[in-house]
Amino acid sequence: MKKSILTLILTVTVLMHVNSQTKRLRDYGIKIGVLKTGQNNAITDVAGVKVGHTTVVKGDNIRTGVTAIIPHEGNIYQMKAPAAMYIGNGFGKLAGYSQVEELGNIETPIILTNTLSVPAAAEGLITYTLNQPGNEEVRSVNAIVGETNDSWLNDIRGRHITQEHILEAIKSAKSGKVTEGNIGAGTGTICFGYKGGIGTSSRVVPKAKGGYTVGVLVQTNFGGVLEINGVPIGQELNNYPFMEELLNEADGSCMIVVMTDAPLSSRNLKRLAKRAMLGLAKTGGIASNGSGDYVIAVSTAKDNFVPNSEESMFYKSEVLSNEAMSPLFLATIEATEEAILNSLFAAETTEGRDSHTIKALPVGQVVDIMKRYNKVK
Repeated sequence: MKKSILTLILTVTVLMHVNSQTKRLRDYGIKIGVLKTGQNNAITDVAGVKVGHTTVVKGDNIRTGVTAIIPHEGNIYQMKAPAAMYIGNGFGKLAGYSQVEELGNIETPIILTNTLSVPAAAEGLITYTLNQPGNEEVRSVNAIVGETNDSWLNDIRGRHITQEHILEAIKSAKSGKVTEGNIGAGTGTICFGYKGGIGTSSRVVPKAKGGYTVGVLVQTNFGGVLEINGVPIGQELNNYPFMEELLNEADGSCMIVVMTDAPLSSRNLKRLAKRAMLGLAKTGGIASNGSGDYVIAVSTAKDNFVPNSEESMFYKSEVLSNEAMSPLFLATIEATEEAILNSLFAAETTEGRDSHTIKALPVGQVVDIMKRYNKVK
């Protein structure tokens, strides 16, 4: 990597950390759902999961980035993780779908970026995988890349994301707290007519039901009529699609990544992924015609990793029964809903391409509305 590129990446990332809002939804007394959150209320509450960002902001017209989600600390190609994908609405360019659908596992980290940077992200994942020790004989890589279109704020046609940005995001991935809002793949996104971005949340099911953790990370870039805990915020703020006073559309996309330490088969992971769309719906999202709404669900249960090669024709796994799934469904719905809302609360007003400006959610007004509805504790 050239020194100038690395310096730009690191400098921009530091600036974005400084400018990001520090308060999340719960800091305002707004609680979603009934289940407890994990320690960080983040996808990284699932043991072994790491998240890294590369934020690319340059001049007046480049507002984009990369977010990497690492499912476990080992060689992912050699120890593949059970996985499934669900398409809420298929107006998108999710790379790697068919092999996951066929084989039921992933073999690379998950990368989120902008629409026209999917090829560069795939190249970065291929380079990362081929360079890992133990992968010297690898001849095929199923790179997992999700996207949303950030072209209102970003010079997307310039295709400013490079392999180096992908590798930097993977290298910077860490556990613990996850920076949200205008960061990484969420740098140039828009949600419900306000600045969107990266958001995350987690839930822990009761010990009597297994005590498993479900973590969700979202890249929000979609539309609808915003609701928070059932409160019609979009209507109260007079900002929603298809109203006569505004020409707002509801198109966009939302990438949803679900991680859990529950030992699940790919079949039940797909059932879990479907529930994430219910979380999106609870925020007022409508999965419009032009929205690419995709869910990737992964189990990090170590005993169920799929070895790339084994002498035996068989491998053993122990997975939860169908009857054990309902608490995990609820956990996924709640964590998805809160992750989306966290992305809005964390994001800040952004000016980008052609002087386009997207304002942040007016948090003060939102909190006042929530108080009127007795939804603040």
